[in-house]
Amino acid sequence: MEGVLCKLKFDKQGLIPAIVVDHKQGDVLMLGYMSRESLEKTLAEGYTCFWSRSRQKLWTKGETSGHKQKVLEIVADCDYDALLVRVEQVGGIACHTGQRSCFHNLIMGEEGVHSG
Repeated sequence: MEGVLCKLKFDKQGLIPAIVVDHKQGDVLMLGYMSRESLEKTLAEGYTCFWSRSRQKLWTKGETSGHKQKVLEIVADCDYDALLVRVEQVGGIACHTGQRSCFHNLIMGEEGVHSG
């Protein structure tokens, strides 16, 4: 395990982006940032834990809302500088706004650039 973690390339702030996807549907739920400590906690406990850049502390997804993310798989990209985290989203809601996914603000679609 330690060998794999040593390959990961954390940025200057000690963070690595983690793209969280639903394991059944494959849709992107959110993007978070993990420190080595939050990644180790994720691996140990089996639920996503991130580094909050705004609060400057660790936070386990769903600790207040109950919408936890059970980790089923974590895969590093080819450069070892980003993670893909496949999860079972408890309660079906990943976004703090109450949306299923944090990615719900359409900018461009089949019709072109969204005006609203």
